[in-house]
Amino acid sequence: MKTKIIFFGNGPLADCSKAVLANHFDIIFHAHKKEDLETVKTLKAENPSLKGVLASFGVIIKKDVLDLFEPEGILNIHPSLLPKYRGSSPIETAILNGDKNFSVSIMKLVKAMDAGPIFFQKTVEFGEKSPEKDEIYQILAETGANWLVENLENLPEPTAQDDTKATFTAKLDKSMSVLKPEIKSAEELQNEVRAFKGFPKSKHDFFGLDCIVQKAHISDTKDSKLSLKCADEKYLIIDEIQPAGRKIMDAKSFLNGYGK
Repeated sequence: MKTKIIFFGNGPLADCSKAVLANHFDIIFHAHKKEDLETVKTLKAENPSLKGVLASFGVIIKKDVLDLFEPEGILNIHPSLLPKYRGSSPIETAILNGDKNFSVSIMKLVKAMDAGPIFFQKTVEFGEKSPEKDEIYQILAETGANWLVENLENLPEPTAQDDTKATFTAKLDKSMSVLKPEIKSAEELQNEVRAFKGFPKSKHDFFGLDCIVQKAHISDTKDSKLSLKCADEKYLIIDEIQPAGRKIMDAKSFLNGYGK
């Protein structure tokens, strides 16, 4: 008989994690929002053996719910090498910082944000490759979920985090969208394009059009009309772009249609 779990989560990390977990566990309820916690209480009261797994829930779970899952607690798939990058945007912050490798931790959810003891951690090395954000989400989610598949029924003793080494990430918002080549390097802008893909999106005005930059690379020379000269004298060359209200297109198609 499959282990029965309650799953908490939203967004790409949750989607990728759930896809793995659903093949091995019986997910009897998926909590998406605060109001769903009342259903969680009812289900847990009816079946105390239910286990809890969380991935990017985005809702504070209070002590009365946490206590229901003691002693092992709700297990949180968090995409960083905790205590580094606690908070809501660990993958995006790692990309912005130019990290080449990305990590996932499985921890016990506690009242303090991402501060619970650690059951498992793994770092995925991408080498010199600059992976797309959705690829990072998928690989880290699958790594964490597959570990839970193997270990949820027989968890090791967790290890406490060193709070003195904790770093924290900020919530992403639309004020971060505008690319500022006059004050930032080409590498910083390229990292923003990668980190902000999907949300909050990287934007710049080209030929009087408000555009979303979907993909770009760095060059020492201006080898395209669709480029931004940056503060380090290098160029961010736009590869894929999306004018407001229109479809995504490559640079050549955009210049053919809108270039002046």
